[in-house]
Amino acid sequence: MPQLTTNPVNSAGAVNAARRQALRKRLRGVTMNYQLYLFILPTLVYFIVFHYWPMYGVQIAFKDFNGALGIEGSPWAGLKHFLRFVHAPSFWTIITNTVGISLFQLVVGFPAPILLALLLNEIRSGKFRKVLQTVTYAPHFISIVVLVSMIMLLLNPSYGVVNKAIGLFGFESHDFMTDKSWFKAIYVLSDVWQNAGWSSIIYLAALAGIDQEQHEAAMIDGASRLQRIRHINIPGITPTIVILFLFAIGGIMTVGFEKVFLMQNPLNLEASEVISTYVYKVGLLQLQYSFSSAVGLFNTSINFILLLIVNAVVKRLGETSLW
Repeated sequence: MPQLTTNPVNSAGAVNAARRQALRKRLRGVTMNYQLYLFILPTLVYFIVFHYWPMYGVQIAFKDFNGALGIEGSPWAGLKHFLRFVHAPSFWTIITNTVGISLFQLVVGFPAPILLALLLNEIRSGKFRKVLQTVTYAPHFISIVVLVSMIMLLLNPSYGVVNKAIGLFGFESHDFMTDKSWFKAIYVLSDVWQNAGWSSIIYLAALAGIDQEQHEAAMIDGASRLQRIRHINIPGITPTIVILFLFAIGGIMTVGFEKVFLMQNPLNLEASEVISTYVYKVGLLQLQYSFSSAVGLFNTSINFILLLIVNAVVKRLGETSLW
């Protein structure tokens, strides 16, 4: 029986023809939907210009940057600045504070908008729901400077509302802003108050996409409201929760600079010094650009590694993941 042989030339030609056909198909799709591509073009240009192109300057983390020599002319320093940061006396304090605040915020702040969205979704009065949504969204639009000023006024040991209320119960006033043990709680709880309402919007949108026939069928079967929340609403928004949780993990080493810096004082510095404020004080104020870049790159690398690990775990456990 004769053996069938495949001509390598014909096979390569067939593969090239298939590739050309696929390319023509893609180009045809782009041509037919060019309005959509033009619509996203400004966003694409923005990210390229302001996010990807500046990554060229990350190399100064591995150099002894000199403004007169420029990035290319500055001598290489290897891992010198990374080792300097790791061996700094305040390294573990800074890492502990950063991770501690982030984990506290993740434990307390992440579930808050989910619970708020579930509660708002159960309100049947349309007017009351709109008023409550407005009240919970409004703090998001308060600037950080104003927010910190409000915190200082409320917690003032002499005339603050909180200490006045404490005094009514016979307790002595306490200066919370200078007590390092209270810094994390003040930071996280004020953040929850400011952003929980705004963050709940995406969960409300996910809840709105749940098929109401599921609720009707559950009500016919005698399911209570709590049972419907547990077995219909929460599973319905689980993919959204997972995606936002992954984003939160990806920023666990990133604590906002402005609010921490404004709340800092010499007495709570031991609990409030985080990576972002350290970079500002040591790297930028002292014009140590290479060192500040190295610390920032270290921070970003840890976030990226954590994101990869958690995404892989979530993907193995379920179907929802970033990639």
